[in-house]
Amino acid sequence: MIALPLAEIAGLGLGDLDVAPGTDEITGVQVDSRRIAPGDLFVALGPGVAFRGDALERGAAATLRPDDAFAALAALGAAVRERSRAKVVGITGSTGKTSTKDILSALCAPAARTIAAEASFNNEIGVPLTLCRLEPDTEVCILELAMRGLGQIADLCRIARPSIGLITNVGPAHVELVGSLEGVIEAKGELVAALPPGGTAIVPEDFPVARDDIHVLRLEEPEVAFESGRALVGGVSLNLASRHQAANAAAALAALDALGLPRPERVDVEFSRWRGEEVPLPGGGLLINDAYNANPVSMKAALEHLVERAEGRRTVAVLGEMAELGPESAHYHREIGEALSELGVDVLFAVGPLSRNYEAGGLEAIAWEEDLDAPTLAQAIEAELRPGDCVLVKASRAVGLEAVAEALAAVSA
Repeated sequence: MIALPLAEIAGLGLGDLDVAPGTDEITGVQVDSRRIAPGDLFVALGPGVAFRGDALERGAAATLRPDDAFAALAALGAAVRERSRAKVVGITGSTGKTSTKDILSALCAPAARTIAAEASFNNEIGVPLTLCRLEPDTEVCILELAMRGLGQIADLCRIARPSIGLITNVGPAHVELVGSLEGVIEAKGELVAALPPGGTAIVPEDFPVARDDIHVLRLEEPEVAFESGRALVGGVSLNLASRHQAANAAAALAALDALGLPRPERVDVEFSRWRGEEVPLPGGGLLINDAYNANPVSMKAALEHLVERAEGRRTVAVLGEMAELGPESAHYHREIGEALSELGVDVLFAVGPLSRNYEAGGLEAIAWEEDLDAPTLAQAIEAELRPGDCVLVKASRAVGLEAVAEALAAVSA
């Protein structure tokens, strides 16, 4: 991290600052005392205050008990960002944020000193922590920006100051929090509004952009060729197996071009957990663990990928409900039920009250649980599986369906 003087931090008045003897600056920021390295500032969030002593024993330069956790982290992130000459890319969208971030990071790394958000560090805690990883020689910083309501992306942009804004797509995700699809568009548009004059907005083909003082690049359906488990997108060979990941790759390539960096011939992307992870099952089967999150757009894309990967083999969908869809939640779940029928998915297991609507298309669930009982559900799925079956596990994060995927994966271990 670009070092910050402790005297400057003290002057910000962020809360109770306890400085270790003989230290005058910090070289990192952590909110988990187990990750402390010498020179770090430990920001004690909530019950973390009990671990301030532990952080100092691990070599922390100081600990901070903030008066306002989000404001303190924002101030620290902004202070580091102010000292950095890195080009910052902000990525948001209804689906594909994390995967696009992972792809762009892999594309940039061969040509530029790059940092990118860990996993889904995309909120008032994660974004400042990523900014606090900026080094003096960092050239590219890739941020994922989450939305849980109007104004949140704008707040994150005020500290991150991106010059390139990428919106992967817009769909009915988090509608409950912003009232309508128009509200989603407004919230995502905060990223475009935050760009400086001369900045670059990379947006879906029909996304409204009123500004004429920025460059606007519009995303189109990419041409993709699959061969031997890899995808050729825009002249780059990537370790992708699905068409929706190819769309994420095309978006990442647009951002790479906006950064002025060369396109590599071949890239292997290390994706964040539970996003289309593939695990072989006994008898030539396949498990697709896409349990990190779900909304109508990503759910349909995952089902299409399941059928494509199955190549005529029997398909099994283990689906939890999709959260935060507002008054039209049942309707969106029925649409997925219709997609199950249209795609010819063979077997359905469902979790959550709203998941009953998945049966609307005529495919009845072999087992339905109102509340997740992971061991029982995993046993029921194992009993149903046949050699060669392709299994998709997907739900909104709150369902916790990754426990079922991990239990099924253990069968092949």
